[in-house]
Amino acid sequence: MNLTSAYNFLWMLESHSQQRLAWEDAAQARIARDRAEKQARARMRAMLTAHPSGALGTAQLNDEEELRRSGLL
Repeated sequence: MNLTSAYNFLWMLESHSQQRLAWEDAAQARIARDRAEKQARARMRAMLTAHPSGALGTAQLNDEEELRRSGLL
């Protein structure tokens, strides 16, 4: 077994280890995304319960007309 073969073997072991870490990270990200989506659905249900007509407003971010009207622009 020459030096190049040994290096390639060790590189293969390291790359497999890194791949396993990436799979674990992806699984944790899926769990976190599912948790965040469940929380968002719960918040939406709470908002709809608080405002049963569904009239949650028509507010927009950076609405220039409203910013001018309020004197912020």
